[in-house]
Amino acid sequence: MSTIEYMKRELQGYYTRVSTVGESMMAFVPAALPPDPPIEWTSELRSKFDQALLALGRLDSVSMLLPDTSLFLHMYIRKEALLSSMIEGTESSLSDLLLFELDQAPEVPLHDVQEVSRYVAALSLGLKRLDEGFSPSLRLIKEVHAVLLTNGQGCQLTPGEFRNCQNWIGGTRPGNAAYLPPPPDKIMECLGKLEQFLHDQPEPTPILLKAALAYVQFETIHPFLYGNGHLGRLLVLFLLCSARVLQKPMLYLSLYFKTHRHSYFELLNNVYQNGDWEAWLEFFADAVITTATQGVETAQQLLNLSSEDRLKIMELGRPAPSILQVHRVLTERPIVTTGLLEEKTGITHETINKALEHLAHLGIARELTNTKRNRLFSYGRYLDILNQGMELPGKE
Repeated sequence: MSTIEYMKRELQGYYTRVSTVGESMMAFVPAALPPDPPIEWTSELRSKFDQALLALGRLDSVSMLLPDTSLFLHMYIRKEALLSSMIEGTESSLSDLLLFELDQAPEVPLHDVQEVSRYVAALSLGLKRLDEGFSPSLRLIKEVHAVLLTNGQGCQLTPGEFRNCQNWIGGTRPGNAAYLPPPPDKIMECLGKLEQFLHDQPEPTPILLKAALAYVQFETIHPFLYGNGHLGRLLVLFLLCSARVLQKPMLYLSLYFKTHRHSYFELLNNVYQNGDWEAWLEFFADAVITTATQGVETAQQLLNLSSEDRLKIMELGRPAPSILQVHRVLTERPIVTTGLLEEKTGITHETINKALEHLAHLGIARELTNTKRNRLFSYGRYLDILNQGMELPGKE
């Protein structure tokens, strides 16, 4: 990231005194969007946003070139769920999630992988609602939140309902918190103005700029008792998909935000304190450029691997058609049981086992179990590509 000096605005909202858990503190109420005075579009910032839009266009194009986008998306969605959940402190892996979905025991605490699974369900529901004609709105956010917290550690924290008590960020209590969001009696006013902004009131806003501004505003309001981080990141994706900037949900900013978390928190704080929106927008554009570029590279690697392996399979001659069916399932579920392969392909148990023997001989699949029934197989190189970048480095 480069550093650009922008004009500084005054405090972007106001403080109001609140009393909670026996302490009297000052909570912050943000001003409505768009920023006032307007964004200062230097040539460098405008260039960053142009590059970000081009990167999104390339990402969208590669998603359309995939032979069966739904298969790739099945795993892409799970990768973002893991990255987003890692930011919130879970320690699951893609393999853990896939094993959990197969009713196999993951290698991490069950509640960690359950949280990731709920994120998958929440993301999937939001995308389904957009396909049904919903727009990004408070109604959609509440519905997605309800799924995110179902039967989880936040299930006692009013799933699908905006908070009616004070929360705080950082610290162990309001008195040593890093930040106090708006008090409960200001929540609906703040959210109502945010929803108007999402719907281009009082004026239209270009979609990438809208997503960048709305993300900060949502995090500033922090309207739920639990799950705000997940919902803020989902809101960006919902906005881009709703506007058809992306046809498929393949942009995942969680890794970038986590990798650069020091700058991330500093920039958010600078928006609250002195209205330095421009520095945040530069960071956001960098996040989109980097993440979209990585997404294109990952999709191309997966496509190349899948194509290479299909060619190897076709060289086997007569048994190739049934083996290709098994391979197709593996591109959607890189860890799979023989039982699920039978269910997905409709092929007999005997034919499935023969296909897996061929795939193992070709070095495409390998067995993870040592049992005779419902054996477990992995598409290892496919998983390796998806796992790239999952380490979430702790420093910039």
